[in-house]
Amino acid sequence: MTLTIALAILGGLVLAAVIAHGAWTARKAGPRRADEQLEPQMREPSLGEAASSAEAAALEPSLEQDDNSRVALKPVARKPSQRLDALIDAIATLTLDAPLSGEVALAHYPPTRRAGTKPFHIEGLNTVTGEWELPAPGQHYGEFQAGVQLANRNGALNQIEYSEFVQKVEGFAEGLGAFAQFPDMADVVGRARELDQFASEHDAQLAVVLRSRGAAWTVGYVQQMAARHGFVPGAVPGRLVMASEEEGAPPLLVLSFDAQAALAEDPQQSSVRELSLSLDVPQTPEAAEPFAAWQHAARSIGADIGAEVTDDRAQPVNLHAFASIGQELGVLYHALASRDLAAGTLAARRLFS
Repeated sequence: MTLTIALAILGGLVLAAVIAHGAWTARKAGPRRADEQLEPQMREPSLGEAASSAEAAALEPSLEQDDNSRVALKPVARKPSQRLDALIDAIATLTLDAPLSGEVALAHYPPTRRAGTKPFHIEGLNTVTGEWELPAPGQHYGEFQAGVQLANRNGALNQIEYSEFVQKVEGFAEGLGAFAQFPDMADVVGRARELDQFASEHDAQLAVVLRSRGAAWTVGYVQQMAARHGFVPGAVPGRLVMASEEEGAPPLLVLSFDAQAALAEDPQQSSVRELSLSLDVPQTPEAAEPFAAWQHAARSIGADIGAEVTDDRAQPVNLHAFASIGQELGVLYHALASRDLAAGTLAARRLFS
């Protein structure tokens, strides 16, 4: 073999080795294949690597923690107001940039919550409970709303009353730095007149007069006899009430007599000759059967004290008259319920007040 041929063979071997090494290097640098076996690394991490790993774990919450975080940050569901009702109120909204404390709200609260003869309320949305409530110290509120009643037994809300409401609420909003939005006055006044028309056509306050057939009764005697039929002294002199089973609700029936006689120092010396037994129909729920209670109380008390049951014109009210009134009440109850103003509901009590 000549020297030239030997050098050529050696060069070829070197070239093949270079090509093979390049392929191996490329294979190691390239993506791992499915058939490659990975040897586990058993090396202990350094102190710095361990600290970094712990810090990363602390900063990145687990799935369970993440779920809990999301629950905690979930907005509280707002609940409907117990004081304001779009059916009988004109409602303004007050938007805040950030929640405010009850103390701040109370500092700017209007001194009176009436616009003419119409009551109004200002409520805050509690950021914790989601309840609309009257502002209270120690609480925080994310927004506010104010509502003025469209009608009551004094009539419909008029333009002057609505303007007074807007003025008072705007003053409150300005103190809080809130943005207030009010319903259009023409729409509000129109709704108020329509609601007042309905209310005036479906109002009913029933009353009979118990007139003495002979001697007058002392106040003490009246109180004693009324107590036997479930009546107790009311808050106003000359009024005895049959309380409703619902706590805080208006009385079922009212038995009233001359207030001057009721204020006498000795109830056994003052006397009266007639009593009035009344039932405010929209204020009492139909399910409580107030009409039956009214009729029974009139007849039974009248029999016990020797009184005649009459109307305000001194005409006797007999069983036939009571039956006729009962039929008319059935129609009235249905009409109120069809308007979502069923007798005894909060909305009906507010409207017919």
